[in-house]
Formats: sequence, C-alpha cells, structure tokens
Amino acid sequence: MPQQFHRPVRRPPAAFDNLVGAADPAEKSRVAHATASALLERTRTDATGEATERLIAFTAEHGIDDLAELWAQAPARSLPGALWRLHLLQVAIRSDPSTTALLYERGRIELRSADAVIAGAPTPASPDELVALVDTILRGAFRGDFAVALERAAAYCRVQASGATHTADDYEPTEPGRAGDLTTRALRLSDYAEDLSASARAWRRGALG
Repeated sequence: MPQQFHRPVRRPPAAFDNLVGAADPAEKSRVAHATASALLERTRTDATGEATERLIAFTAEHGIDDLAELWAQAPARSLPGALWRLHLLQVAIRSDPSTTALLYERGRIELRSADAVIAGAPTPASPDELVALVDTILRGAFRGDFAVALERAAAYCRVQASGATHTADDYEPTEPGRAGDLTTRALRLSDYAEDLSASARAWRRGALG
C-alpha cells in the first residue's frame, strides 16, 4: 500500500513542547521562521557546498525531528512551511521508491503538461533516479534559485498526483480501499503543488515570510 506521508517524528511531543513552550503559538511561529531562515542562510553562504551535502545526507538517514515538527506547524505558504514540504517529499520518496516510480511514470504518461520536464526526472525514471531527483531539488533550494527549486518540487507533485489519480481509477472496481488511499495521496500532492507554487511566487516578490 502506498505510503501516506506521515510526519517522521521520532521524539515524544513533550520534547518539542519543552523546546519552545507549548502555550505560546506566537513563539513557535517565530522560532520556526528563524530556524528556517538561519538554515537557508547557512547553506547559501557555504561556497564549498559541504553544508548542503551534509544536511541532505543527514535528513535522508535521520530526519530532522524537533526542527521538522516545528516547521510542520507553520503556515503552508511560508519559508518553514515550504522547507517542511520539501522534507516530506524526501521522506516519501525514500520510504517507498518503487511505488513512487510507478506513480510518477503513470502520471508522466497521463498528464498533458510540461510538469515532467520542469521536474527534471529522466524518462522513464527508475526508483533510484527519483531519489536522486529529490536530492537535486534540495540542493537547488539550499544553493541555487530557491523559487526554481520550489517550482520543480511543485511540478513533481503534480506528476505524482496525476499518477495516483489514474491508478486509483484502475483499482476502484476491485480494490476500493486501495483506490481510496491513492485518491487521498493525490489530493495531498495536489495541495503540496499549490502551496509550493505559491511559495515560489512569494519568494520572487520577497514576500515569503
């Protein structure tokens, strides 16, 4: 059954609450934005690219625990919200690359748009190539044009959503439960695509807070 993009939280909620104070949503928001800005600045000012590579490798293996949980509560169309969605895509691809590749290829065939070209995966894309794709997008976010990276991620989500939708239609007559899971996945990916595209536009205006 396809993965459902659950939050990869490894610590109890109390650890997070103690970090920023459970009763102060404004402080949580401030810390979320501050940490997202600091991380982006740190990777962008490292001319060697080593900080970005360490970050990608670490998050691929360990996740980012309390920090990611902090970003998860930020508005979807904000800097921490955008980084959280990029992190979720990395988790989803690495947790089930085979299903990801199947859905992506189905979406690439069915979707009548330039999204597959914008996302930048090979044609057809193997599971390992899609894992490499998300790492490439993350490198672009932390070292290149942030808006372009968000647009590539949004395009990837639209291709995946198309694949999940059409595959759900295939399963509906015989496996309605699996069809429902795929439909839920498609809706979530479509939401991510809209949020990431909106965040890219806001970044270009200098308005992504």
